[in-house]
Amino acid sequence: MSTDTVPTTVPTAPPPAATTTVPVREPRPAGPEPRRRIGGVRRSDVLALLGAAAAALALTTVVFVRLAPFNGPLGFVVLAWLTFVGCYALLVSLDEDGPTVRDRTVAVVVHSLAALLLLALVVVVAYPVSRGAKAIFWHGNFFTEDLSSAGPLLPLNRGGILHGIVGTLEQITIALIITIPLGLASAVFLNEVPGRFTRVVRTVCEAMTALPSIVAGLFIYATVIVTHRVERSGFAAGLAITVMMLPIVIRAADVVLRLVPGTLREASLALGAPQWRTALFVLLPTARSGLATAVILGTARGIGETSPVLLTAGFADGLNLDPRHGPQVSLPLMTFKLVGSASAYDVSRGFGAATVLLVLVLLLFVLARLVGGRGPGQLSRGQQASRVRASRRDALRYARRASAAPDSGSTPE
Repeated sequence: MSTDTVPTTVPTAPPPAATTTVPVREPRPAGPEPRRRIGGVRRSDVLALLGAAAAALALTTVVFVRLAPFNGPLGFVVLAWLTFVGCYALLVSLDEDGPTVRDRTVAVVVHSLAALLLLALVVVVAYPVSRGAKAIFWHGNFFTEDLSSAGPLLPLNRGGILHGIVGTLEQITIALIITIPLGLASAVFLNEVPGRFTRVVRTVCEAMTALPSIVAGLFIYATVIVTHRVERSGFAAGLAITVMMLPIVIRAADVVLRLVPGTLREASLALGAPQWRTALFVLLPTARSGLATAVILGTARGIGETSPVLLTAGFADGLNLDPRHGPQVSLPLMTFKLVGSASAYDVSRGFGAATVLLVLVLLLFVLARLVGGRGPGQLSRGQQASRVRASRRDALRYARRASAAPDSGSTPE
């Protein structure tokens, strides 16, 4: 009798799992995190610019002096700039890839063109200042006298531009009196009254922004001076300036009023206010800073016009305080007349008048920048402080009413 043996298997324990160690992140030290610098100028960029500039100057000099029969400073500057851009692209390509080379080359072109425009602006401003500095800064009578007692052969210690300053201020005041209500009313009409006629008015306003100034002067000369027998005066010049300022103010105010949120109009109309009260008490106060900027920009455009004033105001050497009668000169017209004179003294006076006009326009643009720094509906610091003070007064008034109320628990209405 045989016995079968059954093999027995002893279970073995599974192999131990591999233990993985998780790195513990050390805590960051307390303090502000250092800022990462993602831009800036590297040393290689500066060396590439300097090397390209030196190579362009040397190569342009060789071309102009030895190789080609070129002459003139303008051609030298243009060729030097083109050579500079090419040399800079070549130097950058030695260390960078294609997209970086294109990016650096375009950046150099854009910055160099911006520097050229800035240089042109500096030359335009500095030239009349340098030519008129002798009349402005060396003689105190320049702003207190007119030219009625000063001939072209008299020195600069006689005569001034007082009559030009007064004429400019009076004419621009007349233009503002007409332009501000008409311009703002037209802008509100363009935004609040849609329709086919609105599109026609907007198209006409946009076309009039490119109207030549001589055409505005001819229009006032034909319709006011010739037709209605009005003499040349500061009033006629103010009307001509109005024609130039009005489309600028309308277009700028139209753009500003479009930025006012439509929810403000809807809220006002939902409360039962008519459309004219909505426009007067909601739309215009909200866009007040932008509308002021539009008016200032139109003033800066009209204050420097010469052609309309030349046809409508005439020319006078003396001071005329009455804009309704007699010729009245302005600073642009005075500059135009004096700079074309054969006398060196009159030329210096003309450049002095141009400098004063530049300062006035610059002040207007700075004022427009300061006033237009806030968007529609944004409050200035003074307005925010007044709102906080008003809220505090209301809170104190409510607390006093609550303390004076009876103890029955009834809340004051």
